[in-house]
Amino acid sequence: MDYDGGFHEVETDGKLLLVYHHPKYRPIPQIKSTSSPDEAANQDHPPLPLFLCPSARDQKRDRKGSKLWLLTSSPEYVISTTRAYHHVLPLFWCNNEKFGEHGGCGICLNSNFVHRDCMYSPHTIKISRHHHRISHVSSLRYEKYDPCGVCRQSIDGDYGAYTCNKCGDYAVHSRCALGKDVWDGEELEGIPEKDEDDITQDAPPFCKISKGVIHYFLHDHHLRLEEDILYDENKLCEACVMPVSEEKLYSCTECDFILHETCLKARRRIQHALHPHLLVLKAINNGYGDFRCGACWRSVGGGFVYQCPKDECYFKLDVRCASISEPFDYQGHEHPLFLSINLEKDAFCEVCKYIDRCNQRLNCIKCDFIMCIQCATLPYKARYKSDKHFLTLSWGEERCEKYWCEECEDRVETTEFYWCNDCCTTLHTACLFSKDPYMKPGQCFEINGKEVKILAKSTTSRPICHYCNKPCQVKIFSRDNRTTCSWRCAFFTY
Repeated sequence: MDYDGGFHEVETDGKLLLVYHHPKYRPIPQIKSTSSPDEAANQDHPPLPLFLCPSARDQKRDRKGSKLWLLTSSPEYVISTTRAYHHVLPLFWCNNEKFGEHGGCGICLNSNFVHRDCMYSPHTIKISRHHHRISHVSSLRYEKYDPCGVCRQSIDGDYGAYTCNKCGDYAVHSRCALGKDVWDGEELEGIPEKDEDDITQDAPPFCKISKGVIHYFLHDHHLRLEEDILYDENKLCEACVMPVSEEKLYSCTECDFILHETCLKARRRIQHALHPHLLVLKAINNGYGDFRCGACWRSVGGGFVYQCPKDECYFKLDVRCASISEPFDYQGHEHPLFLSINLEKDAFCEVCKYIDRCNQRLNCIKCDFIMCIQCATLPYKARYKSDKHFLTLSWGEERCEKYWCEECEDRVETTEFYWCNDCCTTLHTACLFSKDPYMKPGQCFEINGKEVKILAKSTTSRPICHYCNKPCQVKIFSRDNRTTCSWRCAFFTY
């Protein structure tokens, strides 16, 4: 018999039993008639299998904490409040001291028993945090599986987990693997892997035509490589809608289409840690529409988007957020960062000092550093028209209190800003990239049924925003004779 662990069907005296085998402890299968109220009303209910560990029985304290008694039988019964009807569910107790010491279900670590739901956990699944399928095992026999590939916490080898047969050193807690944002809900045991699910087999996003000339799959014309480009704040990458600077780029030979080299190499399809389905790269090229990025929650109008192709799913990622992978090496922090899975608790970003619950965040597992996706996707180094050096994204209250923004000529009171160490040039992040960096000039969108057009920065004047009464520094949101400085101001104005 296979004693690798898990639930197995065993025939005893002509009866088919469901018995749990732990790899370290031999089970003693028994039959016990049920005595719960629900089952007393249903005389046709079959007897339930028990798992009695032959090791010393664990002790359980009553609710008042006044006395202890030995657990000598299982299952016990609880009323399920998560079902459409109140069913009595059996809980398979493990009475081994090891399990009692950790107080965890042998599969999900939740209590001193094995939940019935955990008994029927899927065997083979695909999660967003790993490129291969993973399979459930009842215990880990080697310490090389630490830590969990999702929450980055340690894994107790005596409990169930999901592991990758191809990698050999990747494991995930059962609860982490079955999270709704990690697993797509499909059981894959016995289902062969499809070639179309392997993104490594996708065609590259461009093909070479000649030296320095390529054809990109989302554009009709050929693109030519350009190097040593001077900074021009009005030249925006068609994919990320951010300005181009002194770096390699590809420009169209027939129109104004421009791509950063890094954006050009973005794959046609990706598997991203924030979504359980594969995402497909598309262009918003009709000049109309906007959406909220599923990671940073910014409004995105124009550029490229990674979109879930499933009809029932509306998840979208802008290309900058899609470039976030684990581990994320951020230039402003010495340790690698990982995506957090606990978004219910409030946390403060070390850069902007604020974070809300709808915005994803990155955290360091070696120290207390936390960074929101909005700050993580801002360029660490950027150019400004009046400075020959690169500016660096900086933060800290002591430095910013001493300087004034070069663009709006107001005090730098925000905690994050761009700073040139050579020239002492300081700019608000919003004054350099606008409050809505991914809203592309020339695009239109609707607010409350009214069309709003995004205009580039005026070269002759700074119109006053109709909502906040401040000058429109970078982009202008216009409808009729009203102008606003951001999507938010446009929303409250229109």
